[in-house]
Amino acid sequence: MSRRKKIFPCGHRGYGQVCHRCAREQVEREQKRQQKNAWDATFDGDPIDLRALPKNVVVKAREIMQGLANQRNYRDFRGKRLRHDRFVISIPVTRNYRLLCRDCGNFLAPEAVVSHEDYNVCKPGG
Repeated sequence: MSRRKKIFPCGHRGYGQVCHRCAREQVEREQKRQQKNAWDATFDGDPIDLRALPKNVVVKAREIMQGLANQRNYRDFRGKRLRHDRFVISIPVTRNYRLLCRDCGNFLAPEAVVSHEDYNVCKPGG
């Protein structure tokens, strides 16, 4: 005697008490939600707001800021002083993003990570 598949309230067909397909999708959604919450929680420790940036830019900017906090020279990251304001240092994060820092004497204070287009607009003579 053959068993009949039943139709679950979600519309899927199967033999069990619950729809395993929907249960698996629910578990995957919960895991994604937890990963997103964990990623969002990492922004609390940043000295500047990096939330609107792509993930690879955030990771690279954090590496640079950590290096600067550990007293590494900004030239190690190919950073340059701006010509119009020698206290502002531009460090390339990726090809399209720059980290702007202010020279405060014995340390560099990160101010913002800007896209290359915004960076070109904000500096005079660019």
